[in-house]
Amino acid sequence: MSVTRLLDDIRSVGRDPRSGGYYRPVLSPSELDLRSWFVGEAERRGLDVETDRNGIVWAWWGAPASGSIVTGSHLDSVPGGGAFDGPLGVAAALEAIDVLRARGVAPRRSLAIAVFPEEEGSRFGVACLGSRLLTGKIDPDRARALTDADGDTLADVFARNGIDPAHLGRDDETLARVGRFVELHIEQGRGLVDLNQPIGVGSSILGHGRWRVRVQGQGNHAGTTAMTDRADPVVAAAAMVGAVAALARETPDARATVGRFEPFPGGTNVIASAVSFWIDARHPDDAVTLALVSRVDAACAELAALHGCTVELREESWSPTVGFNRDLAAELSTALGGAPLLGTGAGHDAGILSEFVPSGMLFTRNPTGISHSPEEDAEDADVDHSAVALADVLQGMLS
Repeated sequence: MSVTRLLDDIRSVGRDPRSGGYYRPVLSPSELDLRSWFVGEAERRGLDVETDRNGIVWAWWGAPASGSIVTGSHLDSVPGGGAFDGPLGVAAALEAIDVLRARGVAPRRSLAIAVFPEEEGSRFGVACLGSRLLTGKIDPDRARALTDADGDTLADVFARNGIDPAHLGRDDETLARVGRFVELHIEQGRGLVDLNQPIGVGSSILGHGRWRVRVQGQGNHAGTTAMTDRADPVVAAAAMVGAVAALARETPDARATVGRFEPFPGGTNVIASAVSFWIDARHPDDAVTLALVSRVDAACAELAALHGCTVELREESWSPTVGFNRDLAAELSTALGGAPLLGTGAGHDAGILSEFVPSGMLFTRNPTGISHSPEEDAEDADVDHSAVALADVLQGMLS
């Protein structure tokens, strides 16, 4: 088996034949199919599989024990995402165990592969939800009350899938089992392409957050309401989206995106009564990110008043800038023959865990530099090499 062949086995799961992108929201039929695929592959390797009370799937090589080595990633996707974001790290972890066994490695510490739920936040709006629950970085009552686009609460969705929502939240016993965590991921940028390197080591993650903006106006008839008599939240929200981009461009190194925009009720011949849109904002300096969002909030209030509407901006998630453990990063780089250190603008479960355990990341070269899109790519040779690289760093930790 190889990583390429493992990924080929799931190539059709959740794929939209029109766009070529993937739709794998957490605990959807497609993501559940991927979970079943992972469990089957883990059990074929003789690993012991369990799902913890926060919906994280663990596959153990050796008995679960305090201070174990853990690798893994996620299986859910953004809407229309690529084939590698998440599953590459899971498939590479499975193959890395095959590589280690072929080398005759007899681990002196237990090794686990972890599959975290809702890393992308595409169903319930909070990124890295599984690792946030594990570490207590989100209040369990808030998590239980999160809703998806169909109005289903996270508590209901988890319960329907055999996870008791009453037991969600920080799990010190499980967290203590993680002595070190290494996540392998497709690179979401062109760092390795420009350096002509197949593998890199994570040095940092940009601070980032998500904010929901809700604009309230007056719903009405599209044909009978004069333009001068309207309080149209779509017009107000459109101006706000423009302000988000303009303010971000005025802030060096800032990134702000509105990728989701939902008018309500959404009829063609209806003036909407409300609009919700979501802002993703990032900057290396957390204070600058928060100052940018404050300026956006003020601009939205001004534009809402101008259009006879009201507006509310509410934080949904926030992750401060992360600097990965320097000693571990240096160790990973050395084990890989001096692999380059790279920062990333994308969030990961490793970033959440880094506050609690020494954590690191490996990145696999992406020749397009594109991510969260069907154009995300990786050469077969680099995909298969990623498992060897992961095995190389794990072998040193397990010996």
